[in-house]
Amino acid sequence: MSVRLGINPIAWSNDDLRELGGETPLETCLSEARAAGFTGIELGHKFPSEPDALRAVLGRHDLALVSGWYSTNLLERDAADELAAMRRHLDLLRACGCSVAIVAETSLAIHGDRNVPLSQRPVLPAADWPLFTRRMTDLAEAVRAEGISLAYHHHMGTVVQTEDEIDRLMALTSSSLTLLLDTGHATFANADPVALARRYRGRISHVHCKDVRPAAMVQPDRSFLDSVIAGVFTVPGDGCVDFAAVLAELRGYEGWLVVEAEQDPARAHPLTYARMGYDHLSAAARQAGFVIT
Repeated sequence: MSVRLGINPIAWSNDDLRELGGETPLETCLSEARAAGFTGIELGHKFPSEPDALRAVLGRHDLALVSGWYSTNLLERDAADELAAMRRHLDLLRACGCSVAIVAETSLAIHGDRNVPLSQRPVLPAADWPLFTRRMTDLAEAVRAEGISLAYHHHMGTVVQTEDEIDRLMALTSSSLTLLLDTGHATFANADPVALARRYRGRISHVHCKDVRPAAMVQPDRSFLDSVIAGVFTVPGDGCVDFAAVLAELRGYEGWLVVEAEQDPARAHPLTYARMGYDHLSAAARQAGFVIT
């Protein structure tokens, strides 16, 4: 079993709250990601959007492109329209050698709004699930036909947040749709990432490894972004998630393990935390029997 270790640039520059790390140059992010030991990185808003330019900047730091987030709006449009909307993003991923595209349904989502507490996040009515999941399946099948797996990212503040909602999404979609297991979002939503890894091993195509500080998770109701600023997320080894137990359930997994731990870089020095995350995650992966390539 072999895995590669990557990181998300959100530790240096936050995509949803751009004042966090807004002054940090992309070159700093890339050089520090490589210095911490990572061999790949996901997309962020400071990255070039043209394939040649993106390959060039990543090549200067000996980094591969892992994947990138795309916000779907399948509650508002059908799969054909969604595929057309994501065409440029999909072509960029393919041109840079990515095998996985990360998606999350953001219709009605409140994760980017600091004025809305998580208690007011959208809950999809039962009557809307069949249409949503049929469109998601259609999109996943269309993307798979182009050689890329669509990996669904369950996320706080969206219509797929809880363990029950993850279960419903998996039950109502075909195997063409894969799952991105995010240990931090699962834990924050009171789901068990170990159980999710066990249950959906056959459909997990991507893993985001973030840790959770329980004290920040149980504070009075906040918006998602205010929770991030308060320090709810951190890198593997600095919170309560048992990464050795999660990875032990992923026997046979081959792909990327990605440290994705959004924090305020003014309070959590990105290179320091990136190194901490790499060291803990690599040790947990080896303990679970993985070879890091």
